[in-house]
Amino acid sequence: MSRLSRPPLDGLRRQLHRSRIDRAGGGSGDSFVRETFTLPRDAARTKAREWFERYPKAAYWTSVESWRLLPGDEVEFTMRRLPSAD
Repeated sequence: MSRLSRPPLDGLRRQLHRSRIDRAGGGSGDSFVRETFTLPRDAARTKAREWFERYPKAAYWTSVESWRLLPGDEVEFTMRRLPSAD
């Protein structure tokens, strides 16, 4: 009976390392501008709408990158957009 070997994890290690560097601002990464907010639910909706009005999705690729509900009906969310609409 042969024993199954584990796959090499070097590629995963490199990918995680690059991701950590990019998040810390030390890598080439992407060119998106991100801003994270923690606001009550209604204020979060208003802030997201402001971003979409100020930075239209078609020109800036604006999106809600991530969000999560917190206790007390607050939402933590990250908005993402391109720095310019060239």
